[in-house]
Amino acid sequence: MTVAGRPQSTTTMKAKLPQDYTHVGDLTWQPFPEAFSEGGITWKLLNVSPEVGGWTAMFDCPTGSSFNRHIHMGPGEYFLMSGVMEVQGGEHVGGVTAVAPAYGYEPCNARHDRTYFVEGGQFYMTFLGPLQFINDDGTPIAVISWEEAQGLWAAQNGQSIPG
Repeated sequence: MTVAGRPQSTTTMKAKLPQDYTHVGDLTWQPFPEAFSEGGITWKLLNVSPEVGGWTAMFDCPTGSSFNRHIHMGPGEYFLMSGVMEVQGGEHVGGVTAVAPAYGYEPCNARHDRTYFVEGGQFYMTFLGPLQFINDDGTPIAVISWEEAQGLWAAQNGQSIPG
């Protein structure tokens, strides 16, 4: 098949989990794995994009919750819709304190020893590449790419990924 004179693949790597259009209110918040977070963080997977190695999700983070130590293996962008989030200890120790509404950019290889929610809130983030969760000494625990995000979301929602 061709589209506008370009060859078009008849297959796609992208599973229809979630769909290309998603009414966010129709998705159920799911627990984000405790191996990667503390304090009851939940998430909604909005999209996966294998063609660029990306994935997009919303996170709901209660006051006092945090994401464990990780490295952004690719860049990412977030929009903090509500709450107050400290990245790298917050501005009082040289990091960033994001107060909603706020936009942030994470460059490739950005390392975060802790992302802490001083005031609970929600944020939307697109990851252009995986997150690597790490131990104190920097050794990897797990790499979360679009494939792992999609697989976790499907498992949490009792779905299978079309093959």
